[in-house]
Amino acid sequence: MAGFLATIRRLYLSIYNWTLFVGWVQVFYFSVKQLKESGHQQVYNAVERPLQFAQTAAVLEILHGLVGLVRSPVTATLPQIGSRLYLTWGILWSFPEVRNHVLVSSLVISWSITEIIRYSFYGMKEAFGFAPSLLLWLRYSTFLLLYVTGITSEVGLVYLALPYMKESGKYSFRMPNKWNFSFDYLYGAMLILAIYVPGSPHMYRYMLVQRSKALSKSKKE
Repeated sequence: MAGFLATIRRLYLSIYNWTLFVGWVQVFYFSVKQLKESGHQQVYNAVERPLQFAQTAAVLEILHGLVGLVRSPVTATLPQIGSRLYLTWGILWSFPEVRNHVLVSSLVISWSITEIIRYSFYGMKEAFGFAPSLLLWLRYSTFLLLYVTGITSEVGLVYLALPYMKESGKYSFRMPNKWNFSFDYLYGAMLILAIYVPGSPHMYRYMLVQRSKALSKSKKE
């Protein structure tokens, strides 16, 4: 029974990882194609659907950690996926005014390269039981640059959206109302920007530790 469940687990995770790999390949391909053909202004329109699919499906990774399908700690997975969902839906989808900015291109290219490598790495491990050493090195090294460009793009796009949040009042609840509750989406975004200040260095240090462990382990093997 245990062997059967292990097989089902590997099959499911293989399908999941390779499906998301295909999704992010589409994001990368369409973004680069659009940049080459007509510049950064229309990149978002070119990648919107595969971006929303691939990023939203990543919510399952939180569930994977909670039920023990993978060993990744939820405390590390949740903030990364949460911030990306916020950018995907709470900024880019919600405020079209920022979609034609060049930071959208740097964002989706940074995300897509990172995820193409990550999902192919885990897809190979689940499907074949191993991953090539080059892919292992890429998995734990490309973040050194791509995390910086990705985070910079995220912060920049949230900042650019602030005036439109204030002007539109979207997602804000004003008093009085029947729930006797108020919420200002603008202040929420400013709080998120403040969290990036300590959160980003913390995550970067965490990934450096993971890189050291993974690469030192591969050398021993």
